[in-house]
Amino acid sequence: MVIDAAPQILALDFDGVICNGLREYFQTTQRTYRQIWTDHSVDQLEGMCEEFYQLRPVIETGWEMPILLRALMLGYGKMELESHWSSICQDIVARDNLNSQDLMVQLDGVRDDWIETDLAGWLALHDFYPGIIVRLLKILNSSTLLYIVTTKEGRFVQQLLQQQGVELPRQNILGKEVKQPKYQTLRQLLENHAQSPSCLWFVEDLLNTLHKVRQQADLQEVKLFLADWGYNTSTTRNLVAETPGIELLSLAQFNQDYSAWL
Repeated sequence: MVIDAAPQILALDFDGVICNGLREYFQTTQRTYRQIWTDHSVDQLEGMCEEFYQLRPVIETGWEMPILLRALMLGYGKMELESHWSSICQDIVARDNLNSQDLMVQLDGVRDDWIETDLAGWLALHDFYPGIIVRLLKILNSSTLLYIVTTKEGRFVQQLLQQQGVELPRQNILGKEVKQPKYQTLRQLLENHAQSPSCLWFVEDLLNTLHKVRQQADLQEVKLFLADWGYNTSTTRNLVAETPGIELLSLAQFNQDYSAWL
């Protein structure tokens, strides 16, 4: 496959690629935890933040975050959680008579209430990775079309970017409200711009998401990159070497010209 020197369309995930939302994740999770379980104090929960940050990559969907904090409070170790997260999560859900849908509604409710009552405080818990803003501004001043493809609500992505002086049109931010898999959003971008798949590059920090794109017969030529600075583990990053069609990308590479990505 011939790779162009630069993509005509560049699609970026937000959390874990552009923005580090770990502080917000933990604070929202902690508030949700206290609605479900009352056997630990706020101080005890706060003491788990660093372990929570390190283990965030094991989570595939947001509702699992309170379960991860619960597992830490119950004494599960880092290696155990990295190796057996799925079964541990299922065990806690079953034992405490919970279900994923209710947990997601509860977590979203906590976040929505916080946003409604203290938007500035909520936004302040998001950090941008080093060099990212400068790089985004450079991309916006180039011929490459930039899109954000994320599970975060688009309006909040726009506000966070605007705070950093990045004016990306709202229609270029495809967030949670789109309500479809990311591979379908990528497909629509290609259709909207009448471009071939090889013209599109996509940077994401979740390998499973990239695998799902790779499984689409019509998206085989989309250039896929796993952001190694995002929410993924060394085990996951090592898997990329065995995965045809997905490149491992470092933050230093991202912040350079596209030739450094390949």
